[in-house]
Amino acid sequence: MSFYTEAEPVRGAVLAAAPGIRRIVAPNPGGFTYWGTNTYLIEDEGGTAVLDPGPDSADHLAAIMAATGGRVSRIIVSHTHPDHIDGLPALQAATGAKTYGYKASATPNFTPDIALDEGDSVAGWTALYTPGHAADHLCFARDGLVFSADHIMGWSTSVVSPPQGSMTQYFASLRRMLGRDDRIYLPGHGPAVTDPRAHGTFLLNHRLQRETAIAAALATGPQTPSELVLALYLDLKPALRPAAERSVLAHLEKLRDDGVARLDGGVWTAS
Repeated sequence: MSFYTEAEPVRGAVLAAAPGIRRIVAPNPGGFTYWGTNTYLIEDEGGTAVLDPGPDSADHLAAIMAATGGRVSRIIVSHTHPDHIDGLPALQAATGAKTYGYKASATPNFTPDIALDEGDSVAGWTALYTPGHAADHLCFARDGLVFSADHIMGWSTSVVSPPQGSMTQYFASLRRMLGRDDRIYLPGHGPAVTDPRAHGTFLLNHRLQRETAIAAALATGPQTPSELVLALYLDLKPALRPAAERSVLAHLEKLRDDGVARLDGGVWTAS
């Protein structure tokens, strides 16, 4: 099993994603966003529902407005990371559409007009509370299709960075999705995942292997997250080291929750 790839999309182009669903990839490519944030346009009564407005970009806003004719029925937020919501104020100002998001926002910059919880319905889609990548992360499911946002992506593993990110919750949310019988995921970045169960299992095994390696390293003596990164990520680019340290910290906190590790005097040790 390997990660998914796709050619760089034409900027501003409206791409077919599924029947009644289109995708515009925002112009914010990077090491954590792939080609950019996926903004989804979902056919809805009274217009088009927009899932994840993306970054604050005049070009991206113009592409959304042109694709919808300005008839945006509602704005849905999967989670409140900046690459998904910084474009929201401009889109809301341009359309007057109400916002929908998890009931407990993880940022003071966003409070949804309509608060969603596990099992709530919006535009015919069922909200699934899937914390881990973010404390307020929602997926949305209908008829075997899931907007998986940043919880499960095809091009990469998800960043899990404490305190808003929790590896314990991420594992639980990932296992929850593996218990479902979905046929396709439309993620927050990158192409559709067309074999959800196999890919989800691949991601889970990847994380389990990293957890096992961290636990084994701790068994040799006390270590900091930085020391563990140097020992375990042998070919890591320097620019990605801070993110790797956050991921290792998230794994350490899960191992602590599992009773396998403890924090003692600024270093982590095996329990």
